[in-house]
Amino acid sequence: MAKFDKDTVLADILKTTPEAAPMFFEIGMHCLGCAMASEETLGEACKVHGVDADAFIKALNDRFGGISL
Repeated sequence: MAKFDKDTVLADILKTTPEAAPMFFEIGMHCLGCAMASEETLGEACKVHGVDADAFIKALNDRFGGISL
């Protein structure tokens, strides 16, 4: 089972765990359907949006971790 990390591509998260989308919206990442989401990693997106990547990834893993990517 995989866990999300800084190298996980946003589109992969949304394909396997669409119910995670509200967590992204809550931190201001409203561009989940944009072209960048298909190539941008979670670490890159957090950096661009000024989000603490470690804290956000921990929250994702606490809620949705252990899924198969």
